[in-house]
Amino acid sequence: MGAPVFYHDENIITAMNSPGIVHCTNTVLVGFFKRYLYQKAIATIKVTIPKTWNRDYLLYTLFGIGYAAVVNTNKFGPICQACGLYGQGLYYEPTHVTVANPLLRGILRPRIHTQCVVLKLTPDYCGIDDMVTYYANKLALCGESVDVNLINTKLAYIFFADGKAAAASLKTLYDDVASGKPAVVADKSLLNDDGTFKAEMFNQNLRQTYIAGDVLTDMRKIEQEFLTQIGIPNANTDKRERLISDEVNANAVETQTLLDLWLESLKEGADEANSMFGLDIRFDKRYKDDIMTGKEGAEDGESEGDD
Repeated sequence: MGAPVFYHDENIITAMNSPGIVHCTNTVLVGFFKRYLYQKAIATIKVTIPKTWNRDYLLYTLFGIGYAAVVNTNKFGPICQACGLYGQGLYYEPTHVTVANPLLRGILRPRIHTQCVVLKLTPDYCGIDDMVTYYANKLALCGESVDVNLINTKLAYIFFADGKAAAASLKTLYDDVASGKPAVVADKSLLNDDGTFKAEMFNQNLRQTYIAGDVLTDMRKIEQEFLTQIGIPNANTDKRERLISDEVNANAVETQTLLDLWLESLKEGADEANSMFGLDIRFDKRYKDDIMTGKEGAEDGESEGDD
């Protein structure tokens, strides 16, 4: 899916979400949904950064890895970079970062809070790839179920024939009927002596086995659950006649909780970086708190760094 994830993050994610017995086999479909969900999550935050920074690089690093370093360089000035963490402070927090980039001379090892600043999405220095993978796996399984069910519902009958000759006749008969021919001639050998159909048929009631509509509804519920997690306005409720305002308001609080935590953590790092390097980094909420509007926040005057 293209997000910057280090090998140790991948090991944790794989161990948690891909047990040896049950896992999603359609990795292409999982990647499709991961890309889609990452874009949804990244769209929750507006960021103002220096014009020389790459906004997409910073956001995918923050959401994928969980943190990025702001360091000063002789060649480029203050920049944002994916980094490694090492060292241990009094409260077991990292004390230094390592930055390696082919356009920089050597490996940088500045001290946090003194020579550099770490922008982190969450207090535990983790991104949301585990969350995205969890929901992407669910959506991928639903997507596979829909595809299989739609294919199966195209077949009205399954025939059990006595032999190869009868099977070939039934195949020809079905092909002619499925192709829309107005008149189809069948081999008389397919009938019993009393004129009844010799072949046995199975699974004639397609409506009884059609679940694609229900699965698509479940996919929407899964996506709404993800939107609630990342702070995108949504009711996240089934349509009910007696839906009360308190239920909607309760969901509004749940919707904003995690996003508020992200913004608090990002703003703390941004304030420190602004003070240390004289920058103007800002992280803001893109969506209004009113979940019933679903409209973006103030669009006028929005300033973002160049890609």
